[in-house]
Amino acid sequence: MESSEAKDNAAIQGLGPYRRFRETLILSSVHDLPRNTTGMRMTRAEAAEPEPVLVQTSLDGVTTLRLNRPSKFNALSLDLLRALQLALDSIAADPQARCVVIEGAGKAFCAGHDLGEMRQTSSLEYYKDLFSSCSRVMQSVVNLPVPVIARVHGIATAAGCQLVASCDIAIASQSARFAVSGINVGLFCSTPAVALSRNVSAKHAFNMLVTGDFIDAQTAVSTGLINQAVEDADLDAAVAAKVRAIVNKDPQAVRLGKAMFYAQRLMPLSDAYAFACDVMARNMMQPDTIEAVDAFVAKRSPILSFRAPYSASK
Repeated sequence: MESSEAKDNAAIQGLGPYRRFRETLILSSVHDLPRNTTGMRMTRAEAAEPEPVLVQTSLDGVTTLRLNRPSKFNALSLDLLRALQLALDSIAADPQARCVVIEGAGKAFCAGHDLGEMRQTSSLEYYKDLFSSCSRVMQSVVNLPVPVIARVHGIATAAGCQLVASCDIAIASQSARFAVSGINVGLFCSTPAVALSRNVSAKHAFNMLVTGDFIDAQTAVSTGLINQAVEDADLDAAVAAKVRAIVNKDPQAVRLGKAMFYAQRLMPLSDAYAFACDVMARNMMQPDTIEAVDAFVAKRSPILSFRAPYSASK
């Protein structure tokens, strides 16, 4: 007798590319529920608490990391930071990885650090460890060999705004709001300032940092904090389109390109050009690149070693 999981998976195959992607993410969270002593899957109410602080799902090289503390607006507890670090380290070591989407469960993307947890342990060593752990996560996002997309809804504040700024691409709903609001409780957002100031102009960044004021999604676009703001109902479709555009490209070229992009930004102009020339020359020597260029010149379809999971033929 065909299992419910097999039936669900068969049904998914009839959906369009992104519908298939999102529905698999939803169903995977159901199929991964533990079983009771009769072998039946438990309901969510029956499943052991607490739920994981991070939910990781993957399909066709696309990994979604869902911050899963909705009752705390996905505040970055030390446990959540550690889970994120483990997930990012695992993705970095996976040669099949193509793209990562970071999103939040519930009503918000991420409300920054968990201030309640922070006050439970009042020591300089603890705070240094906490902020160092968070900084390592943000750097791991930047250093990940594949593109990372922030899918933002609700609020992204303090370290949550830092996470948005650390991602390579950020797409938000029109109703999303952003702030680095630590100053409102006497804590200047020093570590978020590092990521923020590398995405928006100095004056825009400092204004946000010293006032703690919220900005809306359109302002976030105009300042360069995010790439795109879309209607709330269109957020999944916009993220899907960006994922599709990335994973249909040559994965080695994308990896080379991301590493080159961030490395050259730290170099003097002449050094950056010398470095970029070397990377581009090596890229041109790759078999798939040679085949794609030859096919373009000959006006034929290329025969490539990688699979485009969201091609028009699927």
